[in-house]
Amino acid sequence: MTPTLAELLASIELPDSDSARLDAELLLCHVIGKPRTYLRTWPERRPDADQLRQFEQLLSQRRSGVPVAYLLGEQGFWSLQLQVSQSTLIPRPDTERLVEVALELGPQAAASVLDLGTGTGAIALALAVERPYWQLTGVDRVAEAVVLARGNAERLQIGNASFVCSDWFSALAGQRFDLIVSNPPYIAADDPHLQQGDVRFEPGSALVSGADGLDDIRGLVQLAPDYLQPGGWLLFEHGWQQADDVALLLAERGFEQIESWRDLGGQQRVTGGLWRG
Repeated sequence: MTPTLAELLASIELPDSDSARLDAELLLCHVIGKPRTYLRTWPERRPDADQLRQFEQLLSQRRSGVPVAYLLGEQGFWSLQLQVSQSTLIPRPDTERLVEVALELGPQAAASVLDLGTGTGAIALALAVERPYWQLTGVDRVAEAVVLARGNAERLQIGNASFVCSDWFSALAGQRFDLIVSNPPYIAADDPHLQQGDVRFEPGSALVSGADGLDDIRGLVQLAPDYLQPGGWLLFEHGWQQADDVALLLAERGFEQIESWRDLGGQQRVTGGLWRG
């Protein structure tokens, strides 16, 4: 006889996780196809042998460090539940600050908005939901990410967002946008955090950007004015110690009204500037 749901959860240890109980509950609910409330309502229920085997396999992967989002194949972001894969970064709560700033600064009318390095489509789709009169374009150079983002848009029935395979601006010749946002790679190549936690399993190309983590942002700052409408904002998510450097890059390129915004943890997380044209 298999153990009850309550017995299973009581016996589990996930020492590498800061939220071991939650991880275990999410994995168990995924296997039995029930919401987390089911665990409280029916703790005496028993998974069948096949479900128990699947659960133990997922636990083994989690113990090795594989992120829960990859094991579940989905992650919540903003008001959306997004499918994820190991071809993209896992959307994180800090990135919601970029969405908030974009909503605050973006046009309050029909507009064309670009999300550079879209990954799962998280930023583009969140903006599309909140501003149905905007047309969002998300680009990523990884074809698998573009397919994933398109699938998220279709599944969520978001019609004002499209996704294109493009190495930054390479497929966007002749186009201009009223707002450009990006969560680009911004981690230095020798950063020890790359060997810790979930990022060990995420694609390095979406994390690392040169010796100081700013190579991609440098390039985007130089190119963005050719794709911005006059009066358009360019907004970046960046590392918590990079705000001054990003602001300087924007100023040197001729952007104005440069400002940085803090995330929920109080760290400067988003920096942007206005392009007068």
